[in-house]
Amino acid sequence: MPLGRRLLVAQALTITVMAVTLVAVAMLVGPPLFDMHMREAGHGEQPSVLLHAREAFQTATGASLAAGILAAAAGAVAVSVAMTRRIGRQLDALGVGAERIGHGVYDEPVPLLGGSGELDQVTAAFNDMAGRIASTEATRRGMLTDLAHEMRTPISAIRLTLEAVEDGVATLDEQGMDAMQAHLERLTRLADDIRAVSAAEEGGLDLHLAHVDLTDVVSHSSGSFAPACEAAGVELLVPRPPHGVVVRGDRTRLGQALDNVVRNALQHTPSGGRITITLTSDGKSARIEVADSGQGIAAADLPHLFERFYRADTSRRHHHDGGGTGVGLPISRAIMAAHGGSLDAESEGPGRGATFTLTVPLSG
Repeated sequence: MPLGRRLLVAQALTITVMAVTLVAVAMLVGPPLFDMHMREAGHGEQPSVLLHAREAFQTATGASLAAGILAAAAGAVAVSVAMTRRIGRQLDALGVGAERIGHGVYDEPVPLLGGSGELDQVTAAFNDMAGRIASTEATRRGMLTDLAHEMRTPISAIRLTLEAVEDGVATLDEQGMDAMQAHLERLTRLADDIRAVSAAEEGGLDLHLAHVDLTDVVSHSSGSFAPACEAAGVELLVPRPPHGVVVRGDRTRLGQALDNVVRNALQHTPSGGRITITLTSDGKSARIEVADSGQGIAAADLPHLFERFYRADTSRRHHHDGGGTGVGLPISRAIMAAHGGSLDAESEGPGRGATFTLTVPLSG
C-alpha cells in the first residue's frame, strides 16, 4: 500500500477511535449527571417528567455528538488528504531524486514544496548530499584522468626505451638502466602517495605517537634538502629554532609532512631564490613556517592547493626531485589534521612567493 494511503487509513482509524471514545464517555457520564441535576431541581419525585427529560437529553446529546463528529471527521479527512498528498508529492520527489542519483545525475535538485518544515530540511539535506556526491565524483574523475596522465609519462619512457633496445637502435647501458630505474621509482612513489593520501583522508593513518622535538625534525629536513637547494641555486635559511619544542606525534609522519612542503617550495623557487624554515612556539602550539621567494600563488588557486593532483602552475619544474606526484600537499594536510593541527598557505600573488604554515599542539 502506498505511503499516502497508509497515512490516510491511519488518520481514519484515529478519528474512529476518537469518535467511539467520545460517544461512550458521553453516554456513561452524561445521564447520571443529568439525573443528579434534575433531582436537585426538585423533579426527583416526578418519574414521568424525569424519564421524558432524560430521553430528550439523550436525543439532543446524541444528535449533537453525531453532527459534531461528522463535521469534525469531514474536516479532519479533508486536512489529512491535503497533507498526505503534499507529503506524498515531496516523498515522490525525493524518490525520483534518489533514482536520478543512482543513474549518475547529480545536477537536478529536488524542489522544495513547502509541505513540511521537517521534510524541507530532509530535502535540503538530500540536495546538499547530491551536491557533495557530484563534487566527489568530479574529483574522482579528475583524479583518474590526472593519475593516468602522471603514469603515462614514465610508462611511455620505459616502453620507448625497451622498443629501442629490441629494435637494436639503442643498447641498455648504465645510463639507460638509471633512467628506467628513475621512472620505476616515480611510479612506485605515485602508488605509495595515492595509498597514503587515501588512508590519511579516511582517518586510517598508522601513527606511532611519542614525544617529538620539532627542532630535530626541522634540522633533519633542512639537512636533507640542503644539497638539492645548493644544486638548484636556492638559498636555504633556518633561523636558530627554540629548544624544547616538544609535541606528541609520529616523528616520521611529521617529518614527511614538512618534507613535502619544503619539496613543494623548492619546485617553485627559481635559481637565486630563497627558502626559509622557521620554528616558533606560542606556549600552546608549535608553528613551522616554510616561506619561499618563488613563483607565488594566485588568489584563485589558493583554495585548491590541497586537492589531489592540483597544480597551480602547469609549468612547474620537476627536475629537482624527479617530479612531484601532485599529492604531497594533501598528504601533509591530512597528517597535520591527524595530529590535531593544520596546514595553511598564504601568498600575496604570482611572483611574490608563498608561505606554508604547519601547526601542531604542544605536548601537555
